Amino acid sequence: MLKTLRIQNFKGWKDTGTIRMAPISLFFGANSSGKSSIGQFLMMLKQTVELSDRKAVFYPGGKNSAVQLGSYQEMVFHRDPANKIAFEYLWSLPETLKFKDPLSGHSFSGDSLSFQAEVGLGDNEQQSLVVEKLKYQLMQSEKQSLSVELSQKEGSKEYQVTPEQYPLVRKKMRAWALKDVVRFYGFPDEAVAYYQNAEFVQVLNFEQEQLFKSISYLGPLRSKADRVYTWSGHAPESVGSSGENTIAAILSARSRKISFGYKRPVKPFEEVIALKLKEMGLIESFTVDQISEQLYKVKVCAKGSKDGIDLPDVGFGVSQVLPVLVECFYAQPGSIILMEQPEIHLHPSAQSALADVLIDVINSRENGANRNIQLVIETHSEHFLRRLQRRIAEDVVSPEKVSAYFANVTKRPATLDPLQIDMFGSIKNWPENFFGDEMGDISGQATAAMKKRIEQCGRGLEVSE
Repeated sequence: MLKTLRIQNFKGWKDTGTIRMAPISLFFGANSSGKSSIGQFLMMLKQTVELSDRKAVFYPGGKNSAVQLGSYQEMVFHRDPANKIAFEYLWSLPETLKFKDPLSGHSFSGDSLSFQAEVGLGDNEQQSLVVEKLKYQLMQSEKQSLSVELSQKEGSKEYQVTPEQYPLVRKKMRAWALKDVVRFYGFPDEAVAYYQNAEFVQVLNFEQEQLFKSISYLGPLRSKADRVYTWSGHAPESVGSSGENTIAAILSARSRKISFGYKRPVKPFEEVIALKLKEMGLIESFTVDQISEQLYKVKVCAKGSKDGIDLPDVGFGVSQVLPVLVECFYAQPGSIILMEQPEIHLHPSAQSALADVLIDVINSRENGANRNIQLVIETHSEHFLRRLQRRIAEDVVSPEKVSAYFANVTKRPATLDPLQIDMFGSIKNWPENFFGDEMGDISGQATAAMKKRIEQCGRGLEVSE
């Protein structure tokens, strides 16, 4: 689970500042305010980690990628190629990381890792990207156990390793030049050959890859519902960036059972999805029925009806929120789910209910253990936030489990301002016109209504005279 995140010189952000990441992390703001860029940046890193080319520093995406960011100049702040994209994040490890220095015998352990890097254009006609430095810190109970930095030597394309609390010992042989960084995060393979006790850097590389393997993304534009679905028995990694694997995920998860918290009843996966749709006031029942060897139909019983109908024939909001619910409960324990506008096409009451569903998601358990799901959400919904505020006041969810930020474009450069939510669910620093000028609309309507009444009253007096 991500604990903090900071991004500099990426798209509209000169500096996001340090973002506190919670089990539910929310990003608000006007259109084109840059709030979507947070998730896009993380997805670019994920795409890079999964790319077969180990020398590609960033992979901005291709035709079929979840995000497509274009060239470095298109993604860097102010489109200035002289700017360097810098970023850092801290994440908790699913299990304590332990290793031993083979030379000194000293043991090291940590429950979280910090990573930071700086990337810029090289001098090869400003086409190739270069990792100018990267640094890992292994943390135990928020205290540093060790750190190791890789940075370019001044005036050279070669790198040097600078450790802290872990003395590296060179091998007695010809020095190996450290040149090729693995993607944006990996120590060169030569580092292990250069030092007698540097094998642990490969463990750090692996933990980085595991972090991004745990991330999935669901965009705001989701696939339309089909009348018939084909499933060959495979289990997809996720519902897909547009929800294209939603029904396959439901079918492959039929043997799984989920509860919504400690000592709460365990329910089959498909029943969990149907229950949440019903609690949101969208349907009465939901089933996926097999009609032939590999063909399936989704049958929905709408509110106020006893007859099942095909998914495309029910309200559009159902098909759009279905991938959201399925991904939230389908994702493997320890997953980080990035979502844009999960409330899209939902009635305000359903948007409010969605907040309750997501509280159940972060509290959910499977096989007797917490699933530890983290939700990173870009949203426009006032109703969604209001329900979270209410649940905080009711002690259903603690303020520490919710992190909310507002993309403030009234400042130059734009800032990402934290919303200070207290134990009563109140926002202490509510931004002006956060969800539009509500008070202005109320005042304007009241003024116009009063003016009309005065005019009508005046006309009445004229008639009576």
